Amino acid sequence: MSVTYGPASFAEPDDIRALGRALATLLRAGDLVVLTGDLGAGKTTLTQGIGAGLRVRGVVTSPTFVIARVHPSMGDGPDLVHVDAYRLADVADLDDLDLDSSVEESVTVVEWGEGLAEDLGDSHLAITLAADPDSEVRRVTLTPVGPRWAGAGARAALAALVTGDVDDSASGDRTRAAAAGEGSP
Repeated sequence: MSVTYGPASFAEPDDIRALGRALATLLRAGDLVVLTGDLGAGKTTLTQGIGAGLRVRGVVTSPTFVIARVHPSMGDGPDLVHVDAYRLADVADLDDLDLDSSVEESVTVVEWGEGLAEDLGDSHLAITLAADPDSEVRRVTLTPVGPRWAGAGARAALAALVTGDVDDSASGDRTRAAAAGEGSP
């Protein structure tokens, strides 16, 4: 049985980026994030925040036409592998990208990855984004799957993301310690 956190509402694109920065404090090499949502829901915006939080090189843009883009870390953290699976027909197309060779050393974010990317690892964080067409408010739901997210600290940190009880600074924050099992936020 999977636990779901949210939905949480975010009024502005910068709020989604801030969520990504906060989420990046929880992520480590080997983590897989699978993003689901309609066009314009905020998948790339969230990934921009993750990239900023991970301190990776290059502007994070949608990899729709290149399918996958690697953003190397500018520090000692993991690289970001950003994948757009929208144009992929099936799991075989995803396998052709040979992502499993880099997934253990990187944080891998797959837009449009539901039903395709979950098997890249034994755990993943599924994130669903939905935009209200009238107000542009985004609703975000987090669903952790697998042993990586099973610990109480990781679950508490994810819950804090959707309640806004996070510090998205690059160092010393409560969520990172909780995700590592070193306390609770």
